[in-house]
Amino acid sequence: MSPVLTGFRAALGPLVLLAAVARAPYQCASEVDPDRRIHEDPSEALYDLAERFKARGERDAQRDTLRFLVERYPSSRFAHMARGDLEALGDAGAPVR
Repeated sequence: MSPVLTGFRAALGPLVLLAAVARAPYQCASEVDPDRRIHEDPSEALYDLAERFKARGERDAQRDTLRFLVERYPSSRFAHMARGDLEALGDAGAPVR
């Protein structure tokens, strides 16, 4: 085999790898637009569950779910809404952050 062909083969592998990596999409951690996301946020699911308890008139279950949401996901936008709901329920023990 000629030295030129051997050199070409040796350079071809890294070039193909470089081309594949250059074309790959970059996965950056970022906040996803709520309207475009695929999966439901756990805090959103808990808030929806609390709303279902409210619709059924199960105030204790609603209160417990809202408290858990605030304790588990304190920086979530749903935790902020849960705090407001707890205050509206007259829950003096609503966690504040």
